[in-house]
Parts: sequence; structure tokens; C-alpha cells
Amino acid sequence: MTLIKALQAGRIPSQVKEVALQEGQTPEFLANNIREGRIVIPKNAKRSIKSVGIGNGLSTKINANIGSSEDRCNIEEELLKLKAAVKAGADTVMDLSTGGNTRELRKEIIRVSTVPIGTVPLYEAAIKAVKKGRAFVHMSEDELFDTIEEHGEDGVDFITVHCGVNRRAVERLENEGRILGIVSRGGALTAEWMKYNDKENPLYARFDRLIEIAKRFDMTLSLGDGMRPGCLADATDRCQMEELITLGELAQKAVREGVQVMIEGPGHVPINEIERNIKLQKDLCHGAPFYVLGPLVTDIAPGYDHITSAIGGAIAGAAGADFLCYVTPSEHLRLPTVDDVREGVIASRIAAHAADIAKGVNGALKRDVDMATARKELNWDAQIKAALDPERAGIMRNSSAPSDKEVCTMCGSLCAIKVSKSDYNHP
Repeated sequence: MTLIKALQAGRIPSQVKEVALQEGQTPEFLANNIREGRIVIPKNAKRSIKSVGIGNGLSTKINANIGSSEDRCNIEEELLKLKAAVKAGADTVMDLSTGGNTRELRKEIIRVSTVPIGTVPLYEAAIKAVKKGRAFVHMSEDELFDTIEEHGEDGVDFITVHCGVNRRAVERLENEGRILGIVSRGGALTAEWMKYNDKENPLYARFDRLIEIAKRFDMTLSLGDGMRPGCLADATDRCQMEELITLGELAQKAVREGVQVMIEGPGHVPINEIERNIKLQKDLCHGAPFYVLGPLVTDIAPGYDHITSAIGGAIAGAAGADFLCYVTPSEHLRLPTVDDVREGVIASRIAAHAADIAKGVNGALKRDVDMATARKELNWDAQIKAALDPERAGIMRNSSAPSDKEVCTMCGSLCAIKVSKSDYNHP
């Protein structure tokens, strides 16, 4: 029985109570929102992990992507990335592997991980076809669905499926005149498969089969944005909206069948269009949790895209986005390193926390009040404890020790807080 079906039957499973306690909400609030498709708790029925709630009224969550490629496949390195992501505060991790023994790597990541794991089964289905000496466009529909089922059997908690890349969306794209066309790997693979085989996307045409697989494992469906804009000039266009309308319809159908659903969103979006994108998604998808990549607010900062993403993520989260996919400094340039993963998670956590303050999430502002109080008291231990990244804050503090331990080497004796606390009128 899926989580939604259990709630419809009047039961409140333990993961709902666990998330309610974490978020300072009532189990009834969680239950109502999950039944209505506004909150998800991604957790494969085969796994025993920490429960994570994503959606309406909850703190903004973040995801970290890891995974091998054709050019770089090292299980130990990917496990180090997983460890770094979780230690830095990622709420979930996605394995996007496309190189080496992808199933072996996925199983090991699932075995080790203490957080929910997501995947994109289409990647592996395409790789399997190539390994059999065929082009990916020769992949059969059954091979794709069998791979999705395999991911469920392995314990994957949520899967990205590009169900909205259908013939209508592709036609919109062809008439749109985008600069970059399709930049989603899953979206591009799907569109090429459809063109070569002259068929509708099987994930759209046979959505009922996908639902049945998801129900068997209580896997959450993350409906992928295969038509997301890959540059600012392509943002908020007709094919993006065409796909979003379709995803909203499919999400409603899935929830009616007892399957949890998230909606994925852009991408590259100018600052002045981010709020509009969030509100459009919430209206068209009836409040389903929104999972956004970034969004990146400029295209010209390779090497610093964790910053462009954090800017957009904070704005998106404040406007109502529920789930931020991190971007690392190596986005658009290379497979991320362990250090890149850590930097990306921290940047995304900053964005999520800023958004939570704006949304008035329970307890969000308290950490900032604790920091302000510690600064007022010149209590350095408390400041470091209150920091989002205590380890880095402590290293920086200790690397430049002042002669006066009450202050730092920036202001020294001219520290505004210390000056304000001094009594110069005392005889």
C-alpha cells in the first residue's frame, strides 16, 4: 500500500509523524497535504531511511547530484561525493550515472546512503542499448519500463521521468525558435527516440504502466522538465508552458491513483521572471511540490554557477518553490569533484535558508537570532556553532587569531560591538 493510499484509509504511517515532528507541523496537516498532492515524502517501500518531507508549509529542501560519466567512473569517488553531500546538509541525492557498471554503483549508493536517493532510469536504459551494440533510439519501450522497474527493485526512492516531452511539446519547440533547443539530457534522448521511431513518448502514452510500477514500490515520480530553458533568452516560452500543462494533468492522475508526484522546473531564468514561473507552476499543477534546478540568473558565470544558482534559488524558494537542485562551480564545464559537491550543497543551503525566512517557515529565523545574540556577546564559540558551516567558520576564525581574543583581525580594537559595550565615562 502506498503512503497516499494508507492515508486515504485513515492510517497515519510513521514517516508522516516523523516529518511532522521535524517540521513543527501536525501529522494531520501533513496527511491532508499528502493526500491532496501538495507534499511528498520520497521513500521506497523497501528502504529504511530518514524521512524527508517536501512541499507546502515545509522547509525548503535541497538535492545534490552525483554520478559517473563515460570519461570518469570511480565508485569510491562517487561514494566520497555522497558522503560530502550528506555531511554538508543535502536532504536528498540523485545518482545520474552514465558510465561504468551503473547498477553496481547505484546499489552501493543506496546501501550507504542515509537520505532518499533519486535516479533517471532513461539514462541507464539508453546505455544498455548502446552496450548491446545498438543506438539508443533502438531501445524498446519494454526495455525502458523494465529498467524503471529495476530501479524500484533496487530501492530508489524517486525517479525523474520525462513524461511531458510529447508530440505537442516537440511541435511547440520546432515552432518556437529557441537559441539552445533542448538542453535536458533526458528530454533530448526522448525527443530523438520519438523522431526516429515516429512514436509518441512511451512515458506519456503508457503513463498507466509507469503508475503501476511506482505504486508497487511507493516510488515518488519527479516529472522531469525536458523542455526547460537552457539560457535566459529561452525562458518562459511556449514549449516550456506546453510541457508544464501536461505535467500538471499527469500529476493529478498519479495522485488519484495513490502515487506521490513532484514537478521539475527551470533552469535558466532572468530574476524578473522567477516569481512568475513559480506561480504558474503552482496554479497549473494544483500546488504540487516544485523542484527547480537553480534557477541560474545569468549565463555568463561558468566556474561560479553555484552562486548564480543560489541567487535564483533564494528567489524561487521565497516565491514558493519547495525543492532546490544544487548547482556546483563546475556546472557546464566538467563532472564535479568532491569539493565541488560540497561547495554546491552549501550554496544551495544558503539559498534555501534565505527562502525559508522569507516564507516564515517554523524556526527559520531563530538561527539568525542566535547568531546575532552571539555576535552581540562577542561569543565566538556560539557564533561558530550557529553558523551554517561551522567547520569552515572555525577554520577561518582560527587561521587569523587576534591579540585580543574578543574581536577579530578585521576591526581589532575598533570593533563596533566592543566599542558600543565600553564605558568610556567610567573614572
